[in-house]
Amino acid sequence: MNSIGKLRNMTAIYLTHQGKILLLHRHGSKVVDNMWVGAAGGHFEEYELNDAKACVLRELEEELAVTEDMICNLQLRYVSLRWTKGEIRQNYYFFAELKEDIGNKLSSNEGELKWFDIEELSELNMPFSAQYMMEHYVSVGRHNDKLYGGVADGTKVVFIEMPEF
Repeated sequence: MNSIGKLRNMTAIYLTHQGKILLLHRHGSKVVDNMWVGAAGGHFEEYELNDAKACVLRELEEELAVTEDMICNLQLRYVSLRWTKGEIRQNYYFFAELKEDIGNKLSSNEGELKWFDIEELSELNMPFSAQYMMEHYVSVGRHNDKLYGGVADGTKVVFIEMPEF
């Protein structure tokens, strides 16, 4: 019998603009170091535990100085679960389009920002769950607006559509 009780809730946002996607090469993180991640993201604050959108918007503004009025089509697209290091990690992955032509003016104190063509994404070093989410997004998710849930099984993350019912 396991004694899991710890949860780590995290969110990330992937910004798109003119057919490209913005990623952050994170430096100096305890959990994710020297990897490509969403343009902004992080851990939920206590008051955000039931509101992933509030968390991702706060992180977006804190890390990139981008506010909700500067993006459009904000959607929660993926939720993943992974049991690792004695905790259940829940990741909420959002996608949005950047309205303004400010993409080259963005900066982050979390690492280096870079725009990528969709075909380049499979070559990048990403965290375990994010890698499988992005593979699914490139092959399936970018062609629709569905929500997908995924569970890590030790070798991969298996995503299925999460219909509302």
